Amino acid sequence: MSKGVVMSKKSPHPRDADVGRRIRARRLERGMSQSELGSKLGVTFQQIQKYEKGVNRVGAGRLYQIAEVLSIPVSFFFGGNEGGRGTKEDSIDAGFRFLETAGAIRIVRAYSRIEDHGIRRALVALAERIAGGKD
Repeated sequence: MSKGVVMSKKSPHPRDADVGRRIRARRLERGMSQSELGSKLGVTFQQIQKYEKGVNRVGAGRLYQIAEVLSIPVSFFFGGNEGGRGTKEDSIDAGFRFLETAGAIRIVRAYSRIEDHGIRRALVALAERIAGGKD
């Protein structure tokens, strides 16, 4: 266990919640419901909810299956912030937390349907101006 992390037996490890956010983000990016993912894995959608919230830890074998179904390498789930604050990974984690907000998935889905790369760049530039600059 990493130094400085004290956990009770009942509370999930922060890494479990991070892995869960990454599962959710990739599942939503693929336009897949919790039921669809659960069906492909042979588990209930409730189990997928628990994985995504970090309530239940995802075992290595199950994580491998999830990675296969979502067409990503297992390493995708471990790109987090092991080494400190202000890292690129912190920014990525903030992006995944954004996906939990109302409307975020609609924005991401709409963006993914835009085929013109110039329009995509213009949309990102507009959003950055509205938000007050680049991250």
